[in-house]
Amino acid sequence: MTMIDPARPQSIRPRLSLPLQALIEAIATMLAALATLACTMAIAPGLGPSVLAIVLTLSLSRSQLDRDRRGRIEAALVLPMVAFATLGVGWLLRHWPWAGAATFVMGMSTSIWLRRFGPMARRAGSLIALPFVTLLTVPHVHAAADGVLPPPLVPIVIALLALLWVNVAHLLMRRLCGPMQTPPEAPAFAPAVREDAPRLAPSTRMAMQMAVALAAAFVVGFVFFAERWAWIVLTAFIVNSGNRGRLDVLHKSGMRVVGAAVGTVLALLFSLRLGLDGRTTAALMLASLFLGVWLRPFAYAWWALFVTVALALLQGFDGGTPAAMLWQRLEEIAIGAVIGVSAAWFVLPIRSTDVLRRRLADALGLLATAMDPASATRDPAPFDAACQLVAQVAPPFRTVRWITRPTRHTQPADWVDALLACRASADVLITHGAANGALRQAIGAARKALREPETLLPALRHLQKRLNDHALEIGHDAIPKTRSAASEA
Repeated sequence: MTMIDPARPQSIRPRLSLPLQALIEAIATMLAALATLACTMAIAPGLGPSVLAIVLTLSLSRSQLDRDRRGRIEAALVLPMVAFATLGVGWLLRHWPWAGAATFVMGMSTSIWLRRFGPMARRAGSLIALPFVTLLTVPHVHAAADGVLPPPLVPIVIALLALLWVNVAHLLMRRLCGPMQTPPEAPAFAPAVREDAPRLAPSTRMAMQMAVALAAAFVVGFVFFAERWAWIVLTAFIVNSGNRGRLDVLHKSGMRVVGAAVGTVLALLFSLRLGLDGRTTAALMLASLFLGVWLRPFAYAWWALFVTVALALLQGFDGGTPAAMLWQRLEEIAIGAVIGVSAAWFVLPIRSTDVLRRRLADALGLLATAMDPASATRDPAPFDAACQLVAQVAPPFRTVRWITRPTRHTQPADWVDALLACRASADVLITHGAANGALRQAIGAARKALREPETLLPALRHLQKRLNDHALEIGHDAIPKTRSAASEA
């Protein structure tokens, strides 16, 4: 008989599968986007306000800035002001491009640098970055003069509408389907594992990398691609956003190029070969965004593919032959990817293995705390969240393992798989407060092995065996079904 503990924390109750949760979240996101778009078209007709509504809704929904009451209040106060400032930056990009580019670079790099000052500053940085991304999809966002509202008020109202409908959609989702698993936040300022690493905070280094990448993209775009600079800047921004080390940037840029190449071909087919009208094009754009939001948790390449389809349908192809225009799109994307990767690799680089070892150290530290007999709480949620952060950095390492497996026996991806294999048994033992001396010694040995990578995998596998054996001692039926490493990614 399965043992059920009525006091078991919510974090280890059965959860929705990843595909189902992703589908539910995608449906909620698109409902919020459609509602925001409908309201925006009623008060401010025009392409610019509509795109601003869609981008803000998608970004707010993914960032989960409305996850608590404080987050909703902060977003309601800050987001409208930042959205209003976007009009000024767009005006600069149109009339004084170099001044607009400098302002854009400063705003985006500042939003990343703010992460070092704690959770509130991190959320403020996210709010600053959201509207600026809109300028890369439609550089000159402006409202029509015949709208219901004066043009200066349009971005403020749109920002509030987006926040309102995202809140409504998320609340409805939680009411119908129960609590959803929200992505955990990485530590705002974690020291590097390597003792010889630069002393600058990771957020400062990432901000400088983003500044260099965007500045170089603007220079290359303005000088050599005067009418097509936005795609270069957009790609340089995308591959450096959420930077988790230089290998992560390289991996993301590769998926971006491949996904964008396929997406551009599809968009070219839809817009030129099928002779689509405006309504059909809009429907295809929304369908592409839905598929991108739904499939993004499985692989970033899906998001790159479908967002590229939507952007290509939005921006269109201005003049020239189809083959020439397709080549131009791919050329700009490739140039932006090279710029982004170069900035990540040569400007105060952050090693992805350092990021992984830091997150492994955090997870093992939380496991040690939870297994400490003196600990007053029995909640596996912190350790679960730390495991999710480890899984976030796994895809590039798994790709490297797939490529180099014949020549290398031990891979960093093996560290990830070994830790995630510990999670199910650890949940049970933490909840029941069951940890013997041998298990605590195994945790300590794994933490010490972080300083000697060649011993880390055996230590993690020994820890996994200790956890499984001790969980069996308290009852096999109490062990949740083991989750695959792939489902954690």
